[in-house]
Amino acid sequence: MQLLGGKTVAQFLSRNWQKRPLLVRKAIPDFKAVAQADELFRLATDDAVESRLVSRRRSAWSVAHGPFRTSDFRRMPAADWTLLVQGLNLHNTAADRLLRQFSFIPYARLDDVMASYAVQGGGVGPHTDSYDVFLVQGLGQRLWRIGRARNTELVPGIELRILKHFEPEEEYLLECGDLLYLPPGWAHDGIALDDCITYSIGFRAPARRELAAEFLTRYAERLDIPGLYRDPDLRTQSQPSAIPAAMVERTAELLSTIRFTRQDVSRFLGEYLSEPKPRIVFTRPRTPIAPARFRDGMRTRGARLDPGTLMLQSDGALFVNGENISFTRLQKARLLELANRRCLPPGRHAEALCRLLHDWYIAGWLHLGADT
Repeated sequence: MQLLGGKTVAQFLSRNWQKRPLLVRKAIPDFKAVAQADELFRLATDDAVESRLVSRRRSAWSVAHGPFRTSDFRRMPAADWTLLVQGLNLHNTAADRLLRQFSFIPYARLDDVMASYAVQGGGVGPHTDSYDVFLVQGLGQRLWRIGRARNTELVPGIELRILKHFEPEEEYLLECGDLLYLPPGWAHDGIALDDCITYSIGFRAPARRELAAEFLTRYAERLDIPGLYRDPDLRTQSQPSAIPAAMVERTAELLSTIRFTRQDVSRFLGEYLSEPKPRIVFTRPRTPIAPARFRDGMRTRGARLDPGTLMLQSDGALFVNGENISFTRLQKARLLELANRRCLPPGRHAEALCRLLHDWYIAGWLHLGADT
């Protein structure tokens, strides 16, 4: 794959993924602009879009959170500031296509595209990420200094997680189409040499505690343990404030009987990992078409998932936007194709499948027109 510098996916996963950085020159030949600065400024004024404005004056850093006003950008100085726009793939078709170029990593781990627009000297300071990241250079040039984070002490008193002691080991000047992959924990500092835009393809890395807590919370809703606590052998005790030892033992015995299966874990991951982020809002069609016209549209135009829709599969089950989807054996092949390719080509599709997808279309999860 040219994207990986000639490495196969297997080679990249075994040699680099979560192990060592990778620099690829012209990873995306003739890379076209995914977004212009004006579009990023406009998105940053939208309260549905997560955005941040990071600036530095001498050695003092500051960060502000959007939404912003257009006039805020006019007042910014000529150097030393950066605009970060999260989830660009949800609002920009080209950014969504860029994200899907990295689908050799499972969708369960693939997260979003963050755009970083910076003027000369702009950056967010040396830092580490807890997740993998691919940095794709678009407009302009950015100098990256990277190194192992041997000292993780942070600069105190600021919201940004800037490393207090950063010792770069290597420097790379990235130009349009270049790619830099960094594993979790690698310190990096990107400095704009001119007006530039960098696209960060990030990945989900839930904390173990988060996974465990979410699973237990969801599993508790499905527990069926009938009856009430009983203690017919209750005995007199001198200290009424003490929890009876027998109550502790019976409760411990009750909890030790709780078991979960691999299927429980599989269902949990499917529902949890396919849930859209809180900021994602699906737009329903203003004048939805009837099922019959939708079926005709499927035949002539195909269909594609909305950029905000997450569709995953696990152990034969399908999950869409946090829901476990029921389907028939005849629908399975097409739904798996939709899950993997995120679109279905034009053609004759079964009526039952069209009815199911029409419901998704009404909810704003899916649109007519296959992604090309």
